[in-house]
Amino acid sequence: MPVGGTNSGVVGQSKEFLLQQERRNKSAEDELMPVTTTRLLAVVTTAMTLLLLFSNQPVNADTRPNIVWIVVEDMSLPFGCYGETAIETPSVDALAERGVKFTQAFVTAPVCSACRSAMITGMYQTSIGAHLHRSGRGRMIIPLEEHVKLIPQLFREAGYFTSNSNAPGSQVRRSKGNPKGLAKTDYNFKWDEDVYDGNHWRERKSPQPFFAQYQLKGGKGRTTKTPNPVNPSDVTLPPYYPDDPVMRDDWAQYLNSAMNTDLDVGHIVDELREAGELDNTYIFFMTDHGISHVRGKQFLYEEGIRIPFVIAGPKIQAGTIRDDLIVHIDMAATSLALAGIPVPDYMEGQDLLAENYSPREFIVAARDRCDETVDRLRCVHTDRFKYIRNFYPDRPYLQPNTYKDNKPILKAMRRLHAEGKLTPAQSLIMATTRPAEELYDLKNDPHELHNLAENPEYAGVVEEQRERLKLWIRNSGDRGRFDESDLLYDSDMKVYLDAIRIRKPDRAAEIEANIALMKKWKEEGR
Repeated sequence: MPVGGTNSGVVGQSKEFLLQQERRNKSAEDELMPVTTTRLLAVVTTAMTLLLLFSNQPVNADTRPNIVWIVVEDMSLPFGCYGETAIETPSVDALAERGVKFTQAFVTAPVCSACRSAMITGMYQTSIGAHLHRSGRGRMIIPLEEHVKLIPQLFREAGYFTSNSNAPGSQVRRSKGNPKGLAKTDYNFKWDEDVYDGNHWRERKSPQPFFAQYQLKGGKGRTTKTPNPVNPSDVTLPPYYPDDPVMRDDWAQYLNSAMNTDLDVGHIVDELREAGELDNTYIFFMTDHGISHVRGKQFLYEEGIRIPFVIAGPKIQAGTIRDDLIVHIDMAATSLALAGIPVPDYMEGQDLLAENYSPREFIVAARDRCDETVDRLRCVHTDRFKYIRNFYPDRPYLQPNTYKDNKPILKAMRRLHAEGKLTPAQSLIMATTRPAEELYDLKNDPHELHNLAENPEYAGVVEEQRERLKLWIRNSGDRGRFDESDLLYDSDMKVYLDAIRIRKPDRAAEIEANIALMKKWKEEGR
């Protein structure tokens, strides 16, 4: 059998088999291709749908955290989380429970405008020339140095929407003089209102992150109605205030204002939650100084400078309590850092949450002219001692001041003092002169009633704090070491008097008399 013939038959059969197999494979591929593509498209579509359904942010959203500042006026620490038992404050307490509570927080100035000027720059008010209460409001303007920027300006430049509001439900009406309806600012320098985009973060272009300030009336709302008002007979007064009906009524109203503040805080948190923003928001809660009282506001005692300070937010360990010494200007640096915005080198506040954070050994606070009343006080506060330097020791603690002198509580104190009904502790603030230096052991004397400055046993402590203050004044460039010019004083007093003549004309003559006395004492070197 020829080899070639047999081979030809086998080859022919193999070719036919291969052609059939190829046709079957091709048919299978044609059937398989649509199924695979369809399944792939289905998987991709399902994944995209799930992503959109379960994501709170649209694709390419700016997911940087929001920053909210809640700033309360004229209030110390009347909150449950800080030990207050006469009232309940569930909203503030809840913030502390889900965040970090600072127990040793202080303002750098015990009066609103100086404090807020420091707060909004992250600088000591004394470093930027904003230390005089309600200054730079008249013909003489106080400019900031060019490199110093306001915190909302830094946020705005970083792409944040910036706002400044009152409590929910009580927004400021827009007007010719306030076209954006901004809430209280009270800055003692020239500034541009364009650092704020509006009066509420809801005005922003979603999903733009926001930096929002809320200004609450706090202790200035003593006459505001409260659902369950405190009975004056139930309050406990500190030992340096007399047990008098006027004092009790005022303290009860103050506690009522704390409960109203708590309601406002709750409304702010609810507003954020309902908008789906709470879980991506850091909330700072603080007051702009202590209670407006005889020894509180305007003074450097604990009642005037110690404040509540709470931070709550997505990456804050819940229930944290910190006892390190901080000042309110730390809020600026901490807020910028949380938003990923570089903290300027010139800023004097610290990032409280930084990995390289170093606690302070002491803090410094300062009080200067308040309204028409010229004064200069500085204090150094460690974890145990407070040193106060009075630069006008020949003047009384309670110098003439129309704002404070017309408060019923101060009138009551003066009346009881004249009647000889004050205890030695209550009479301290009524002295007609004051020591140049005061030192208090806060561990053993939390009410600051026993001045140890002249006690030989504490001479070393006094000297240490005295030197610390001298260095701070020099290194920080404390502008309070220079007397206020007559031009600036007269410029601010004109604005003050013009406003008083419209609102309370009967007090204008009193202020004019106080101004004349301040000038007389200055001439006498007193």
